Amino acid sequence: MGASGPRSVSTDERGFPRYWDEERETLDPGKREGLILERIQHQLAYVYAELPFYRRHYDAHGFHPAQVRSVEDFTTKVPVITKKMLIADQAEYPPYGSYARDLKAGEIARIHGSSGTSGTPTMYAVSKADWDRAGDVHAMAQWCAGIRPDDIVQVGFPFGLFFGGWGVVQGAERIGATLFPLAITESERHLELMARLGSTVFSATPSYCIHLLSVAEKLGIDLPGNTVRRLLVGGEPGGALPNTRKVIEEGWGATAADCGSTSEMYPFQTSVACTEGTGTHLYIDEVFTEVVEADDLNAPVPARARGAVVYTHLWRDSQPMIRFAPGDETYLDTETCRCGRTYPRMPEGVLGRLDDMLVIRGANVFPSAVETALRSVPELGPEFRILVRRVGAMDEMTVQTELGPAAAPGSESEAARRAEDALKRVLQIRVPVELLAPGTIPETTFKARRVVDERPKS
Repeated sequence: MGASGPRSVSTDERGFPRYWDEERETLDPGKREGLILERIQHQLAYVYAELPFYRRHYDAHGFHPAQVRSVEDFTTKVPVITKKMLIADQAEYPPYGSYARDLKAGEIARIHGSSGTSGTPTMYAVSKADWDRAGDVHAMAQWCAGIRPDDIVQVGFPFGLFFGGWGVVQGAERIGATLFPLAITESERHLELMARLGSTVFSATPSYCIHLLSVAEKLGIDLPGNTVRRLLVGGEPGGALPNTRKVIEEGWGATAADCGSTSEMYPFQTSVACTEGTGTHLYIDEVFTEVVEADDLNAPVPARARGAVVYTHLWRDSQPMIRFAPGDETYLDTETCRCGRTYPRMPEGVLGRLDDMLVIRGANVFPSAVETALRSVPELGPEFRILVRRVGAMDEMTVQTELGPAAAPGSESEAARRAEDALKRVLQIRVPVELLAPGTIPETTFKARRVVDERPKS
């Protein structure tokens, strides 16, 4: 593939090719695994020979690339890397770390980074060759999500250090769609220009898409009656959770597709939701994705078992991540999708971060599971937060949420009961719910921060 456009012999209902690259997307999984092994062996030899960070890391663990003769060897023998390790290496070897190829200014296409919310941002330099290849991966992903050359794509992600919105730009431009990169601005402005221009695709975080439902309600705007027919959501878990996706799709009258990656794995897309509603396809021949035991990142788990995610760049050479563990949890389905693509899928996308998991009365509770429960109660508004407190020797939680516009007057107690029942059904423990007046919880305009930790600092 390249900038020439899609390659597919079959067409969709709009008369466009059904696939961006039919041969690649429908390849026999066994043959794909052979190609993946070749790339794994290439990347291991490259990083060991050329990037000091990896040589030091592998030598310290008694590992050598020659030990990998199968994909299973890769999982069981290669030590992982973490964000903490990358930050420390960049501090010692600025600006990009000793895990980056020594790129000259003329070789670098883009410099991006993490948001730096926990301190100094991690910097990423992307070579021109890697940036160009990534554009084709984004195009393949967006094509899978239903984006076509006759679409107008309005982008609601911010443009800055954060990679996210730039991937939407890359893919839409490669497809040939009309791009409107408005980015984060006043919510009313987004809705006004959406209507004026006739945008057919909107891209933002799931939280921001839900926030715009409330804004449209206040302004008397009929979102299901507008021109947007597809939503590309990402940047946080939620877009692939069935109940959250249902809220978004019914509120907008459009289909929502979750697009996944992390700052470390960008500029390459890792996954995208299928229009068949079967989950998110993983582009494992670009970013190889493993699901392993959370407490042993060299122990694989079988399909449909939950575990920790580990990612590997198979093609990026400018700053490759080899077995990067972001701390996310998911599970895989390896059956061929109804769409014909043979890539494995995450049926519910990324479920959440393992370090966000709360242990409440012996039960493991993820914020995404709380969201799944609350989104099943139509009387509730879009915002919620989880208060965590220490009571004696135990951690306890309370969920605060608000009534939404669909709630009838005087229905507070019934809505609270329904919310508690939904939480009990999903979490398997009883959690109290406090209903707050609408507008009490700050509105989410980018990434949601749901957990308020009130436990004493040790």
